[in-house]
Amino acid sequence: MSSDRQPLLDARDITVRFGGLVAVDSVSARFMPGELVGIIGPNGAGKTTFFNAISGVTKPTSGTLTVQGRELGGKGPHRFAANGLARTFQTPRTFPDMRVRDNIAFGLKFAGRRPRKYIWWGEETTVPWVLRTPESILGLIGLRDQADLPAAAITPSQQRLLEIGMALATRPRMLLLDEVAAGLTENEVEEMARLIRRLRDELDLTVVWIEHAVTTLLRHVERVIVLHQGKKIADGTPAEVVRNAEVIEAYLGDEMNEPTTEHVAEETTA
Repeated sequence: MSSDRQPLLDARDITVRFGGLVAVDSVSARFMPGELVGIIGPNGAGKTTFFNAISGVTKPTSGTLTVQGRELGGKGPHRFAANGLARTFQTPRTFPDMRVRDNIAFGLKFAGRRPRKYIWWGEETTVPWVLRTPESILGLIGLRDQADLPAAAITPSQQRLLEIGMALATRPRMLLLDEVAAGLTENEVEEMARLIRRLRDELDLTVVWIEHAVTTLLRHVERVIVLHQGKKIADGTPAEVVRNAEVIEAYLGDEMNEPTTEHVAEETTA
């Protein structure tokens, strides 16, 4: 990855305070086009608050946020969405009474418009074919058979897939995923991880993924950022991070255990 390319998102010295609590403490991170980056950290590390700050949900107390060269710090989520950022939440935000297909159509109608070849008609020139219709997006995420069901009637794992589909309907360049594996079975977590990697590869997305399932995340991402008590304590490849003494101490060895370290190191060097 060449160093002269402009980052898709450049977060510099982001601090978020809630009263006397410093939830995010001067965290900087650059996300380049096409990267697949994981963010991990113990409970209370500031992961979701940092996500909220870099997606416009929470206004940073200080710091700068540049998206595709535009300074967006303090702007609302709709401005971030308009500049190519889409995100999911820990609890999926779908429209339960609407059909699965209509949840996707909602995203296409209100957030996914792109210039057409001609003023009133013609294909949307910058949009991948697979993101142009509800049916194609549902096929991409594996929910075509559930298209006519109410969103409330599908399983929890399918709810998470639907929210990813709604995010994709906004035609993002960067996808922020907040614990999309939470509550899933081991097999579902693996399937989710493979889907995330495929979306990155096929749609040329930048993907930033927060996850508690550390072992799974480390196997699938290319770079890992570790937060602890609101500060960034590591930023590197999975193999580098699992050997970082400060990271091991932050997790008290619970998840950064020897089998995990060896497995990630072996896969990374294979």
